[in-house]
Amino acid sequence: MSDAFDTVFVRGLKADAVIGVYEWERHIRQTLVIDLEMRFCIRAAAASDALDDTLDYHAVSTRVKEMVEANTLQLIEGLAEAIAATLIAEFGIRWLRLRLAKPGAVPWADDVGVLIERSAQ
Repeated sequence: MSDAFDTVFVRGLKADAVIGVYEWERHIRQTLVIDLEMRFCIRAAAASDALDDTLDYHAVSTRVKEMVEANTLQLIEGLAEAIAATLIAEFGIRWLRLRLAKPGAVPWADDVGVLIERSAQ
């Protein structure tokens, strides 16, 4: 295993979800904003210039968007955990930091949400 500590990131990924604990929230879609920092050694990609050798941030973004749009959970905490576990399992990510924000949930705040860090076992 490499000793490199490279980070691939995605910031401001937006996706609409049915999420929330209030009855009215179960009948609308709300935009969530996701920021990701993912530990992935990019040395092979730097040497080969081949997409197959790196973490494809387009594929990661597409997968996250699919998960958010298909969400049936009420709490963003559960959605954040599900996204993190899926990305680690499907993309070989060693570590990630995921920020999931729900703008507008608290009218007097820009946004609220959770920030989690998870590692591959």
